[in-house]
Amino acid sequence: MQPSGYARSAPGRLDATFAALADPTRRAILARLASGEASVTELAEPFAMTQPAISKHLKVLERAGLIARDRDAQRRPSRLVAKPLAEASEWLEHYRRFWETSFKRLDDLLDQLKAGARKTKQPPGGKR
Repeated sequence: MQPSGYARSAPGRLDATFAALADPTRRAILARLASGEASVTELAEPFAMTQPAISKHLKVLERAGLIARDRDAQRRPSRLVAKPLAEASEWLEHYRRFWETSFKRLDDLLDQLKAGARKTKQPPGGKR
């Protein structure tokens, strides 16, 4: 059974989203773009890397559909595209619910075992 939402998005896009998110520099770029569009120069400022290296990261993010790049005269500002992140979040949410349900069942079982242990526990000084 596929998680809800997974069938609606192309598996390749979900793979590309997670591959793009695997890199901490790309996650930092997305975090910066969440506050508004930025140029390559602006995005490169906090990193100890060249603008061409940042451009490579932007191409990965663009291929994954996580950013869009516009042309504004000489500037090519990048902006966040949230839909692939929402699809990834929906896919992960299925597993969060699965684990939440599993842990709830485990808690219930442990409560039952504790209650059974209290019932069979011998009173102090008593004999069996």
